[in-house]
Amino acid sequence: MNTQSFIAGKIIKGSDGKSMYGQPGIKLAITSMALGVTVMLVTIMVVTGFKEQITEKISGFAAHLQLTSFASGNNLDETSFSKNQPFLDKIKALPDVKHMQIYARKAGILKTKTDFEGVVLKGISSDYDFDYLSKNLTTGRLPDVSAKEPATQALISKNISEKLQLKTGDNFLVYFLENNKKVRRFSVSGIYNTGLSEEFDNIYLFCDIRIIQKLNNWNDDEIAGIEIYTNDFKNSDETASSVYNISGYNFNCISIKEIYPQIFNWLELQNINVLIIICLMMLVAGINMISTLLIIILDNTLSIGLFKAIGASSGFIRKIYLRISFYIIIRGLIIGNIAGLLLCFLQYQFGIIKLPQESYYVSTVPVSFNVTGIILVNGITLIICILMLIIPSGIISRLSPAKVLQFS
Repeated sequence: MNTQSFIAGKIIKGSDGKSMYGQPGIKLAITSMALGVTVMLVTIMVVTGFKEQITEKISGFAAHLQLTSFASGNNLDETSFSKNQPFLDKIKALPDVKHMQIYARKAGILKTKTDFEGVVLKGISSDYDFDYLSKNLTTGRLPDVSAKEPATQALISKNISEKLQLKTGDNFLVYFLENNKKVRRFSVSGIYNTGLSEEFDNIYLFCDIRIIQKLNNWNDDEIAGIEIYTNDFKNSDETASSVYNISGYNFNCISIKEIYPQIFNWLELQNINVLIIICLMMLVAGINMISTLLIIILDNTLSIGLFKAIGASSGFIRKIYLRISFYIIIRGLIIGNIAGLLLCFLQYQFGIIKLPQESYYVSTVPVSFNVTGIILVNGITLIICILMLIIPSGIISRLSPAKVLQFS
């Protein structure tokens, strides 16, 4: 331990046995520092949780990338192509491609005895990744799409179930308004709820892709598109570009960021809110520490005068009081981290704070323990507070030992 650290420790402990941490001004400084850190940590973990959960919801429903025929565009009147394309093996071999699954969609009108609703049937096959739907299944079971004959079962959403008074096992008709009107009867195999009402839950039903193929008079190998999951969603744009280059000019590959820009733009706006909150909290913490250092210096002018009288330089004394401020900052950071992590853990474990799912896509405030964000908040806060203390600590060099001792 060097001399400055030793003297700083003695000043903090106090000559009368009472710690400096017990003084009202120091308590206020530590409390405000802790509150600022708590707010910053909670903000980062909640916003990160929002982004992760909503991205997981959308990608679970629509995958990270969609490979379609260029002729389809973004319409539900999709152009088919063969699922046996020669370039698919090259796409599967890409390092970031995790899973591929075929699909087809068709718009129709769901009708019960008393009501009707416009819907979109999404046809899926046995290669479909059911993990996401299984997690969001509220009642019943998933449709069996691996049977020898096309299943007449359909998975409907909770929203559609409540609107049309349908429950598991009920039958309903779907009308397809084309040149030759077609009708298909389905039974409800199960009910799902993702919380993404406008984009998915109010619209989509899941059924066997072979039903869509028959309705469209397609061959058994014809599909509307291929959904692609990547290992890292952050690299999905680069992977989409690679898939596009491999597949050729007749095909298009787009990310779900392009399909649902309104949601992802909203999520990006949250980053601005986080940045504003963090900047304000760091500014408040820095100004608070400047005030605290000035209070400490004014309370210890006699000690400073004595140090100067025995030959200590202004730089030597400045380092002492910067170390004292450093100990206060560290104490505030520790308390703030404990409080912030504890609050987030309680929310993560018990979902204490609820949200209207129709507005925020999630039913409780989501939390993600972003280790990088936690480290950055602590590191940047510490650096900014110390830098802001350098200038006010210069007041020590202006204190004259003769005048200090004269008026003490």
